[in-house]
Amino acid sequence: MVVATDERVALMAIHPAYANAILDGAKHVEFRKRRPAPDIRRVLIYATAPIMRVIGTFDIHRVVESPPADLWEAYGSVGSISKQDFDAYYAQSDIAVAIIISTSERFSDPIELRHLEPRPAIPQSFSYLSWPLALTESN
Repeated sequence: MVVATDERVALMAIHPAYANAILDGAKHVEFRKRRPAPDIRRVLIYATAPIMRVIGTFDIHRVVESPPADLWEAYGSVGSISKQDFDAYYAQSDIAVAIIISTSERFSDPIELRHLEPRPAIPQSFSYLSWPLALTESN
């Protein structure tokens, strides 16, 4: 008998332009200043204002840590971010994190955070939730 167990997922706040680029298959790497916990394999995409909903997920292929210049050289062409914005983001950082995306899925019905149980705060970087999601009511 197989018993389903919950797993943890990361909830990431991502600007709508970048979130949509991930879900459209144009952005293959998400740049961050810190890496998610080692058990995280799936990310929930919370599109920030003006959308302010969880609009989909992506699965993590792998996570790479490196000096920002090295990450730009390796992944800048698939990150859907300008060099100027990348450099500004990592201006005070010695280490950068690239979360390599394997697959993504857009939700047909985006989810407001108020419908998740327990209700998470909007993450500054990311927070952790149980998967599958527990919803309090339909959207």
